[in-house]
Amino acid sequence: MNTILNSSFLFDMMNHLQSKLILVDTRAFNEYAQGHIPGAVNIDLMQFHWLDTTRQGIVQFNKQMKLLLNYLGIDSSSHVVFYDRISGPTASRGVWLLNYFSLQNAFILDGGFEYWTNLNYPTETTTNQFQHNKSNYKINKSVLADVQYVKDSINSDKDVVIIDCRSEAEYLGIIVRAFHRGRIPKSKNIDWIHNLENENFLEFDKLKKFYSFISNQTEIITYCQGGYRAANTYLVLKHLGYENVRMYLGSWGEWGNNPNLPVEKRG
Repeated sequence: MNTILNSSFLFDMMNHLQSKLILVDTRAFNEYAQGHIPGAVNIDLMQFHWLDTTRQGIVQFNKQMKLLLNYLGIDSSSHVVFYDRISGPTASRGVWLLNYFSLQNAFILDGGFEYWTNLNYPTETTTNQFQHNKSNYKINKSVLADVQYVKDSINSDKDVVIIDCRSEAEYLGIIVRAFHRGRIPKSKNIDWIHNLENENFLEFDKLKKFYSFISNQTEIITYCQGGYRAANTYLVLKHLGYENVRMYLGSWGEWGNNPNLPVEKRG
């Protein structure tokens, strides 16, 4: 799945797709107001945490996210490019979200706004309006792991790798951001930041080598604190050709705050 765009390709898309292209700046509004890519609208996706992946929680998530996509004017014919300050988690969450709603024309700008400006591409300060619509979307359950799915996975003998995309300090419980310290049992720590070199994604061959310990036939579940860093690793793995990749939406914010779920701790 080729979801990673470089700046020159995006510049060409801006000139040719026009009405079919939706540019989404996922940074905070104060950053957007200081300058952004021409035509981009602003949604700070970091504000849309979702830490309830029970059955009813997912029903409500679907309802709210459909409203958000309609607010952005996204339909099946749209080509949507998300960008962050760098090739970051917030824009990655946008790509995952569109994949979840079966929209494949979703992309992330490699290097984000920093690299765009470093290459002297144009910017503007105009606040752009949203183009609302009323579209229906088909849920793609194959890219989402809920709390029960993760629980079942760690209690089964199936071939699954759970990647903890947080920092090593969070993984070991040195940094505590939930009721529990530690990690989901059987998870392997690969900090999402290793996907990047400076503000850009690593070259394809380097990424391929980095994740080569995982077979293409293996199921992979990614998680972090709130489903953003995990979305970055999800995106990278899909880019590398791994077909069976899910992101645990609730991540540690849900798991680590539930006293009834198993936790591995340091040592």
